[in-house]
Formats: sequence, C-alpha cells, structure tokens
Amino acid sequence: MAKNVGSEGSFTTKDYQDPPPAPLIDPVELTQWSFYRALIAEFIATLLFLYITVLTVIGYKSQSATATDPCAGVGILGIAWAFGGMIFVLVYCTAGISGGHINPAVTFGLFLARKVSLIRAVMYMVAQCLGAICGVGLVKAFQSAYYHRYDGGANMLSDGYSHGVGLSAEIIGTFVLVYTVFSATDPKRNARDSHVPVLAPLPIGFAVFMVHLATIPITGTGINPARSLGAAVIFNQHKAWKDHWIFWVGPFIGAAIAAFYHQFILRAGAAKALGSFRSTTSQV
Repeated sequence: MAKNVGSEGSFTTKDYQDPPPAPLIDPVELTQWSFYRALIAEFIATLLFLYITVLTVIGYKSQSATATDPCAGVGILGIAWAFGGMIFVLVYCTAGISGGHINPAVTFGLFLARKVSLIRAVMYMVAQCLGAICGVGLVKAFQSAYYHRYDGGANMLSDGYSHGVGLSAEIIGTFVLVYTVFSATDPKRNARDSHVPVLAPLPIGFAVFMVHLATIPITGTGINPARSLGAAVIFNQHKAWKDHWIFWVGPFIGAAIAAFYHQFILRAGAAKALGSFRSTTSQV
C-alpha cells in the first residue's frame, strides 16, 4: 500500500482521512437546496424500491397459485434477487446525492455513528416512509385484482415461528446489511482498495439478497422499516399490523449493534477515545 510522503521526507502510516463527525443538530441544512434534493432522492428511490419488489412478491404468489408446475414463477430466489438488485441499482443512482440510504435502519445506524445529523436522519426517515407508502399504493392501483388476494406483499411472522425467532431474524439480518454498509463506505477501505474497481453498492445489494434468502421463510424479510410500513399501511389488515413492531424494533436494534461494532470495535473508536482521555488527564 502506498504511503503519503511528508514535506520532510518522512512516511506516514495513514493514507486516508476520516470525515469529521456530523453535528448533532445542523439548522444550516434546512437552508440548502442539496438537503431537499437528497430528500427527494430518498423518496423516489424508496418508492421505486417498493413498487418493483412488492410487485415481484405478488406476481410470484399469483403465478404459484394458478400454475400446475411447482417451479412456476420466480420463486424465493427471484424475490431475493429483486430486493438485492433494486438496492444495488438505487444505491448506485442516489449515493452521490443522498448517500443512498433507502432504509430508516441504515439512516439510524449512520446517525449513531455521527455520519448524518439528527435533522437529516429524521427527515430521511420521513421521506423513506412516504416513498414506501406511495410505492405500494402504485402496486395496489396496478394490481387491484391480486393485491388483497395475496396479502399486499406485507411482512408477517410466518406460522410456526415465535416472536423471539422473528425478532432475532430481523436483528441479525439488519446487522448484516448495516455492517456491510459501514464496511463498503469506510474511507480506510476506499484508500486501501483504490486500485480495485469495486462499487460500494454491489456488496450492499448482495447483503440484501443473502439476507432475504435466509429470512423470507420466517418474516418475509423486513430489515427495512419503511418497506414494512408502506405495505402495512396500504394493505391495512389486522394480520399485517399484528406483529408489525418486530419490523421496527428488530432493524433498529440490528443497526445499533452494527454501528457500535464497526465504529468502536473494528475502527477502535473506544480505544481512541480512552487514549485521548488518558493523554488529557496526564497533561493536567
């Protein structure tokens, strides 16, 4: 790995620079067009994400219910590809505008790591949830004949699984996703692998794909509170709301664990803070 050469010819061991932590509250953001452009990007991206993925879910259920071939339709593998592929495409399209969160759990994890301000985090979540509701609304408008028949693509805890299993699946699945987001966007990795043309959206999309393969049979795979909320609001049946809390509590816990693990364990944030505290104490 190449090292930066200082003015006196000495080598440094750090060839990257971590961005400064975002302020907790930054009112200046509210006066900038880039902030509102990012909100629009998050809204449209989440709308498109829900439109394509929920249509895929309903289409698969419709094909499976009417076809005599047990392999008819895209299957669970195709549904997982739809979710992972759309995340790859949409993160690629919006990363330079809003960061490509498209998920309140991702936004929450990045907020805990001081990557975004509280104002931006809250407004992103609102835009994502509204986009998800509108996206599923389009699905219902175009597929009204099949929408209610196949539960509107809503996330539900499958029969035979306890609340603890469902919650654990959502926590672990979201941990995998948010951990991948942190790793793929780490400035240290970008500097080290700058010669490798690897797009950050690619591993993030694959993480979504793999998690869906594992957890579709359990919860239908939430790992995105906006996705679960949008489908539940438009479907608006008791069975969609009965265990809805799992799809908020699980992803937020998973995101918090991923943020702590990456920032304080892998990036040694706790050790750096302790070292800074000790050096300050010794100077007093």
